[in-house]
Amino acid sequence: MTNAAPRPANSVLEGEIRQQPDVIANLINSPEIAQVAAALRAANPSHIVFAARGTSDNAARYAQYLFGIHLGLPVTLAAPSISTLYQSPPRYRDAAVIGISQSGQAPDVLQVLHDAAAQGALTVAITNNTDSPMAQHAAHHIALKAGVEQSVAATKTYTAQLTALALLTAHLAEDAALHRDLAQLPAWMAQALSIAPLLAERAERFRFMSHCVVLGRGYNYATAFEIALKVKELTYVIAEPYSSADFRHGPKAMIEEDFPIIAVMPDGATLPDMLALVRDMRERGADLTVISANPEALELAHLALPMPQGVSEWLSPIVAVVAGQFLAMDIAAVKGNALDAPRNLTKVTQTR
Repeated sequence: MTNAAPRPANSVLEGEIRQQPDVIANLINSPEIAQVAAALRAANPSHIVFAARGTSDNAARYAQYLFGIHLGLPVTLAAPSISTLYQSPPRYRDAAVIGISQSGQAPDVLQVLHDAAAQGALTVAITNNTDSPMAQHAAHHIALKAGVEQSVAATKTYTAQLTALALLTAHLAEDAALHRDLAQLPAWMAQALSIAPLLAERAERFRFMSHCVVLGRGYNYATAFEIALKVKELTYVIAEPYSSADFRHGPKAMIEEDFPIIAVMPDGATLPDMLALVRDMRERGADLTVISANPEALELAHLALPMPQGVSEWLSPIVAVVAGQFLAMDIAAVKGNALDAPRNLTKVTQTR
């Protein structure tokens, strides 16, 4: 029997992970997102540009699939350095520009909003701080209302960002089925927390892990990036995120006996492709951690991390990432790393 990870009893990080069902329930009841949706509908942009960094950039990746699939809107991710370092902002006139930042203090993201507003584009900020420069400058603001996030590693603000984007999509689509799915999200998130004891027990197997790959596709391309980021910043392990499609175009040559792979595999359109790839990786001797509600997917795993049953694929990134958050935290614990203040990092990172 493996020993449970020495998870600190007073970890702020774990407390914030466990707050997520309540944070999301509070956000779902917020009326302001419908107002932002009405403004976007009136502006009728030809496309959406998201400006973000770090974890918030992963939320923007999720929005690429949400807006493309449910709204038919092309989404691009801004390169803020074009505005700050090169001072050559692209044309935003026909776009709506949405900046995402937990703190709302990112200078380069703020500059993108400035440039877009100067060209007459509609601007929206999504932040956890109503008094921040981004919140004050944008034409519209969506407050995450997640409460103060003290741990350096973002958890509750990330899933709040995803939820805000999902709510915005549902309002823009005017789709009752999407709203019904969203009403179930807090309960799904509460169920997702039940994975914690299993991960505390099994994290010891990763004590000496120095590298890994995280796989996801479609909506969960963003989840692969976010879990990889959490693994890197908390465990100091080299974690590379890939779409299952991109992984076939070269990176799978890395795989050898016992190579660690974390695969995010919810039910939905991407599952057959993910199953085929994970079967191939198992035959090559990879060590597989699988986040899924699908029995076939879980049977392929050396470490199976069950998701709640019935989660709609479009909301699965919000639920699936919880297992990744706990996994990164518990690996950090067995490695003896500081959970709430990883080395070399600060809570607010300002880049220009």
